[in-house]
Amino acid sequence: MARATTSSATRSAGMFQLVAGLASALAFTGAAFYTVELATCGDAGQYVRHDNHVELIGGCVDGNDLPHTDPRQPAGSDRIAEHNNYRP
Repeated sequence: MARATTSSATRSAGMFQLVAGLASALAFTGAAFYTVELATCGDAGQYVRHDNHVELIGGCVDGNDLPHTDPRQPAGSDRIAEHNNYRP
């Protein structure tokens, strides 16, 4: 009956890869939490659904920074989202 053996070098190399993977996952998680903590907004805002559209009330988005469209123009291929794409 043959017995399988593993050398201590193979075992320590596997342990090093495991520890390195866990350390990098921990570092990326810490960086993500730190980034989110820096990007806080005092007013999170809320979405309000009206008859035929959804409106963001409050929040940190400045409406002047958003592109403006003429609501009288018919929806064409240049419009990305229309109200019928909304899924509650």
